Amino acid sequence: MLWANYDPPMPSRSLTTLLSGLIDYAGLFPPAKLSMQHAVEAYARARVGEHEWMLCRFVCPAARLKELSQCASVLMPGTNATSGYREHAAITEPWHISALVDTPDELDIIRKFNQHHDQEVNGLALVDAVEIRIAAPDDVDDVLESVPEEMYPFFEVPAGADPRGFIAAMAGNACAAKIRTGGITPDAIPSPEQVAAFMSACVLADVPFKATAGLHHPIRGDYALTYEKNAPRAMMHGFLNVFVAAALLKHVRADEALAADALRETDPKSFVFTEEGVRWRTHVLDAAQLAHSREAFSLTFGSCSFDEPVEDLRKIGMA
Repeated sequence: MLWANYDPPMPSRSLTTLLSGLIDYAGLFPPAKLSMQHAVEAYARARVGEHEWMLCRFVCPAARLKELSQCASVLMPGTNATSGYREHAAITEPWHISALVDTPDELDIIRKFNQHHDQEVNGLALVDAVEIRIAAPDDVDDVLESVPEEMYPFFEVPAGADPRGFIAAMAGNACAAKIRTGGITPDAIPSPEQVAAFMSACVLADVPFKATAGLHHPIRGDYALTYEKNAPRAMMHGFLNVFVAAALLKHVRADEALAADALRETDPKSFVFTEEGVRWRTHVLDAAQLAHSREAFSLTFGSCSFDEPVEDLRKIGMA
């Protein structure tokens, strides 16, 4: 068979349900730590690429939104878009941005950015999500009072903290929790038990979540933590593990021990995706359960690379 005539099989319905809009692109952050120009070009390419359906927001510090405007305006949909991107992207669909906020003053930077990019001539873009680190559960109410309704807040729970009080403070509000699932050193990676406890607390409080850092690979395994030669290695969480475990907790009412087992799984063949659903060992989730989990519970994960997760999915025959 000639490769020129070969079309790879489409992923099953359950796999596309799990992966659709899953990845927030965070190329500005370690270990990639790209320049703004290179990061926006990578995001623009991904938006018109074969796997654009897996892509969600561009992640950017609020303090760098002006730089984002300067570098990306001609790549965004709009009357000044470069021809290659205008041909592929719907003119009415803006870039969706998730902004990392460190101080209340940065909310005004976001407001001005949104006003500027509400006009096609400036490139269409919208900050519709903000990510905020909190130190105590009481911070949730304080921040919610200042965040505009049109921006969806994600509150990052401090690493190593008992997540229950933080997440309980979010219950009943239009917001989500955020967990850091890795980093550039082994000690930045939470244990499967810690991740399971976080997700279980989210289920009990009916609070959705996103993950960030350390989820470059679909299946848990021993990987290099950075792109440098002789980089340290560690067991990293897999994004299929995390999001299947989340759906099990949400819809099968699995306990934390079972979720931790799913997070520890290192055999890609243990996850079987079909048109009807996914099976991990003896546990089954149908496509509707996966869809509900993704829409209302396990929302996205941030990755400094879009290509690496896609390439790893290809290696195990899932993309």
